[in-house]
Amino acid sequence: MSVSLKIENVSKVYNKNIALNNVNLEIQAGEFVCLLGPSGCGKSTLLRLIAGLDKPTRGKIYIGERDVTDLPPSRRNFGIMFQSYALFPNLSAYENVAYGLRNRKIKNRDIEARVDRLFDMIKLSNAKKRLPSQLSGGEQQRVALARALATEPDFLLLDEPLSALDAKVRITLRKEICRIQRELNLTTIMVTHDQDEALTMADRIIVMNKAVVMQSGTPQQIYDSPGSSFVADFIGSINFLDTSLPVWDSLGFPKGKIIAIRPEKVKISRERGTGSVHGTIEDIEFRGFYDRITVKISHVLCDYVFVYADLPISTARGQNFQEGEGVYLSIPRDETLQFESETTNMAERKKK
Repeated sequence: MSVSLKIENVSKVYNKNIALNNVNLEIQAGEFVCLLGPSGCGKSTLLRLIAGLDKPTRGKIYIGERDVTDLPPSRRNFGIMFQSYALFPNLSAYENVAYGLRNRKIKNRDIEARVDRLFDMIKLSNAKKRLPSQLSGGEQQRVALARALATEPDFLLLDEPLSALDAKVRITLRKEICRIQRELNLTTIMVTHDQDEALTMADRIIVMNKAVVMQSGTPQQIYDSPGSSFVADFIGSINFLDTSLPVWDSLGFPKGKIIAIRPEKVKISRERGTGSVHGTIEDIEFRGFYDRITVKISHVLCDYVFVYADLPISTARGQNFQEGEGVYLSIPRDETLQFESETTNMAERKKK
């Protein structure tokens, strides 16, 4: 694949506040990339710079070999869809999609053919004559997507496009956006703070925090092999075991490290096993297809800590664990991650 978009040493400063700090990225043609991170991390700022809605304080942006850093949005050929649908309330769904094409002086018959094709693609052919106020939130967002695609852009930029929708509609639109992106082989960059969206939609996730890129990789790479405790904590649920605490001495982990393990990897049993630690079930939380069991582990020389174990619902019902029951936890070494001791003990006490 040839490089479709390149971000080179880009920084952005607003009134002495650093929004982006020396960001470097390459996005390949046809990729679906999610910019993922907490609020204020710089992901929307980066999208605005890519779109040309703002200019970097330092650095360059390239499309292919062309330097577009100072070019306006109209010369970058992006389609953009925002969290707010931003549809013209006085125009029908059809005219909203056709609007950009009419501005380009395209012939009416070509506009009709393209808009009809897009309404077929978003599965709303029966809603072309409706005003935005007559459409549901999900339908409005589909029309906004069709409008973003109408001018046949080289890139599709999505800024939190699903966050205003309810859960079921969000899941449906995730699938529709991915289907259309694959069908058009369209390079797509989506900003989100929702890890489930990123994990289910992206070819590649770029995790950001405090104005920098923390890690880039496939969803599986980011989940299975996080490069830092921040990424491990942000993507999915995870237990952090501070090995400086004597509560973990029996497990034989190296001192001064943070050992991390996903809840679904923790083994829970009523029988003592090799390398296990005793605790008491504090809480059992039903989460649909699994139970999250919170185990409180105490030690005479330190405060208590919590560890979370996720059990498939069939296993959980068969074991029939009860709150207040004593159990043993095993932490398989080959399922653990290891980080420098930068996380405080409070990481072990917080519930996700």
